[in-house]
Amino acid sequence: MFAYDFMQNAFLASTFIAVTCGVVGVFVTARGLSFLAHTLSEIGFAGAAFAVLVGIPPLDGMLLTTVISSVSVGRLSVKASRREASISAVSSLFTGLGILFLALSAKSASYATTILFGSIIGISRADVWQLVLLALVVLITIAIGFRGLAFDSFDPVGAQAQNLRRNAISVYFLLILAISVSIGAQIVGSLLVFILLTLPSSVAKYLGKTLPQMLTIAVVVALIGVWAGLVMGYYTNWPVTFFIAAIECLFYFAALLLKHRTE
Repeated sequence: MFAYDFMQNAFLASTFIAVTCGVVGVFVTARGLSFLAHTLSEIGFAGAAFAVLVGIPPLDGMLLTTVISSVSVGRLSVKASRREASISAVSSLFTGLGILFLALSAKSASYATTILFGSIIGISRADVWQLVLLALVVLITIAIGFRGLAFDSFDPVGAQAQNLRRNAISVYFLLILAISVSIGAQIVGSLLVFILLTLPSSVAKYLGKTLPQMLTIAVVVALIGVWAGLVMGYYTNWPVTFFIAAIECLFYFAALLLKHRTE
C-alpha cells in the first residue's frame, strides 16, 4: 500500500489533519460551537465552489470564505434566542451559492463530489505540504494561547471574573476553527468535516477526566478513524469518507454506552 505515492500523501496529510481536528475539536465541544463547525463547512463548500468557478485551488477558496465569515457568523449566533434562525439562514444561503457556482463553472459532477465528500487519495505532494503547514500554524497558535483558551473554554465565569479578554479569545478561536474546517474538509469533504471536529472530542468528553486526557483521547480517536478509513478504503475501493464516518460513530456510541453504564 505504501509503495504508492498517493497513499503516502494521504497518510501524511490525514495524520496532521486528524491531530489538528482532534485538538481543536476539544475546544469546539467545550465552547458549544458544534453548530458553528457545521455552518462553516457549508460556507467552505460555497468558497470551494467559487474557487472552481474562477480557476483557483478549492482549498484557497475555502480558506478565504471561512476565515472572512467565521467572526461575523460566530458573533451573529452568540445569542441562543436567534442562533437557530441565524444559522439556518446562513447555511441555506451558502449551500445555494455553492450549487450556483458549480453550475456556472460547467465542471463535471466529480468536482461537486470531491468538494462535498473529499478526495484524500487525489492530494498531490504540494497539497500535502500546504495542509501540513496550515495544520502546524493552527497547533502552534493553540500552544501559544493555550492557557487563556483553556480557561475561557472550560471556566467562562472564572475567566470573566479575572477580566480575561474573552472577546479577543473568541475571535482568535473562530479564526482557528475556520482554518481547521478548511483543512479537515480535504479528508471527509465539506459536508462531513464536522465529524472530525465533534465526534472524537465528544468521545474524549465522556472518557477523559482532565484536559490533557481529553486532548490525547480526541487525537487518538481521530487518528484511528482516518488511518483505518484509508486502509479499508484502499482494500475495498469504497469511499474513505464512509469508513471514517462509520468508525468515528462507533467510537462515539461505545463511549456513550460506557458512560451510561458507569453512571
